[in-house]
Amino acid sequence: MIKIPPYLKKGDTIAITCPAGYMEAEKIKTCVETLQQWGFQVMIGKTVGSKSTNYFSGTDEERKDELQALLDEPSIKAILCGRGGYGVTRIIDQLDFSSFKKSPKWIIGFSDITVLHAHLLTKCNTASLHAPMANAFNEGGVTLPYVQSLQKALKGTKASYSCAPNTMNQLGKAIGVLMGGNLALIAHLVGSKMMYKTKGAILFLEDVGEYAYNIDRMFIQLKRAGILSQLKGLILGGFTDRKDTTRPFGKTIEEILKEHIAEFDYPVCFGFPVSHDTENYALKVGATVELSITAKTVKLKEIG
Repeated sequence: MIKIPPYLKKGDTIAITCPAGYMEAEKIKTCVETLQQWGFQVMIGKTVGSKSTNYFSGTDEERKDELQALLDEPSIKAILCGRGGYGVTRIIDQLDFSSFKKSPKWIIGFSDITVLHAHLLTKCNTASLHAPMANAFNEGGVTLPYVQSLQKALKGTKASYSCAPNTMNQLGKAIGVLMGGNLALIAHLVGSKMMYKTKGAILFLEDVGEYAYNIDRMFIQLKRAGILSQLKGLILGGFTDRKDTTRPFGKTIEEILKEHIAEFDYPVCFGFPVSHDTENYALKVGATVELSITAKTVKLKEIG
């Protein structure tokens, strides 16, 4: 059985850390205020608004040490990553999860945090939250259902989402363990010990800022590695800020995706609200879910 960390109660402490890219301290102000309004205490790590002068929020050792301390501290009930970017793979193998396994807590984030989600599910058999990070609370984001879905997830409400149908969808119903995240990071994990075990799973994928040929290449990699053939269902989220080469690739992102999943008969949803953009529902990696796709509706609900 996959371990579900304890849901949060009023007064519990959420820590904010930046285990990858740099983030200005002022950008978490609205997030901190909102978490406090939700009834939680907030602890802010030194990697937030650090003195770093490069891409990262600190040296590998600084980022690793702070995340390790938060994983080990029993008073911290959830760890919210301020942002993603790049950097978790540089420290993941140096982290010790022995205390975490005995007393699991919610790890929250997306993008580069996909590496943590995969490790937690594969190596620790523990659920986590692929969900909005600190910056999503800004510019009115806190009032939208996507940030609100994080609050509900932390307090134990089972996910139940729907989205508009898409003519490219493959219809059907499937039940499986939900896993996934950023396409580039999942392709990066192929061949590693922490790669998701996708047999019988419902996989969700999203990405940002990729060239069309990169999307094509990464889907070919997943297919050649046997990742796609083992699934019960596939959820395709936003592939935002898309790019193309000067000499066009010749296919849209949707056409690329459709080509690579056409041989499979399981249900596939296009355009689900999980992305680097505003539309980014909290998804519990490790939860058992039911994906139902008809010509008129798309529903994803947590059933275990």
